[in-house]
Amino acid sequence: MEGRIAIVADRVGWEERELTTDLGRRGVHAPWLNDESLGLGVPLDSSLNENDIVLIRSRSYTRGGLLASSFKAHGVQTINTASAIRTSENKVLARSVMHENKIPVPEFRLVLSRKDFQAALNDFTLPLVIKPVFGGMGRRVFLIRDADTAQSFYDYIEDLGHSFEQACLVERYLGNRSIRCFVVGRDIVASAEFESDGDTEWRSNAATGSRQRGIAHGVEVRHIVDRVVDVLGPGIYGVDLFEHAGSLVVNEVNHALAFRAIAETSEVDIVSILGDYLQKGLP
Repeated sequence: MEGRIAIVADRVGWEERELTTDLGRRGVHAPWLNDESLGLGVPLDSSLNENDIVLIRSRSYTRGGLLASSFKAHGVQTINTASAIRTSENKVLARSVMHENKIPVPEFRLVLSRKDFQAALNDFTLPLVIKPVFGGMGRRVFLIRDADTAQSFYDYIEDLGHSFEQACLVERYLGNRSIRCFVVGRDIVASAEFESDGDTEWRSNAATGSRQRGIAHGVEVRHIVDRVVDVLGPGIYGVDLFEHAGSLVVNEVNHALAFRAIAETSEVDIVSILGDYLQKGLP
């Protein structure tokens, strides 16, 4: 089968190389498009219309949604959809949409000012996590353990100087263990548990060096993920879960996840499953 599936990203990493190789074996051309130099607008560069599918793998939490929306306006199919990317890249929007659809999420407070921050400190007991509304890979995420140093964390956020960067949320610390479900289409193809040491590093994700192991996903996990996909639509996602008060909550949904760590824990060929899904989407 011939076809053209462009991979939009700011760099070519392990995931992009593996996908390009797999698609090439299938006779599918998979060029890399640098998300920093596309110059999308009206009219669209005619060469970009030659792509049957555009796979958005921008690590930037602003570029992905903007690029997907621009491609959509010109009738170019993207994975994931512009709507799914815009929802998942905004942590407050994602959690609000999940809550509206009866999907369990952690308790949190949107913080847009020091008054908001103080109110959150009054509402919740320490330790607390403060994280940006837009961002990933554990960057600018802090654990507030001590009331005496809490205001210092917000001093740093205030010094960022731009309201877009200052927007953050405060939530309870739910421990040093999380579960990531790798979703392709509507199916969970692999699940892994990520665990940090909880002391020198408290964040539980591959980017911060957590230990990981493959795990089976039970009925509760499948039920939650099914509902997430009902909201976002079929696509390629990393659904991150925490355990809280004896049940699971959706911490966030990643629309362009780095899946090497979870692939290394899985007995299934994740790259091949992704290739099958993308190939089936070709016209």
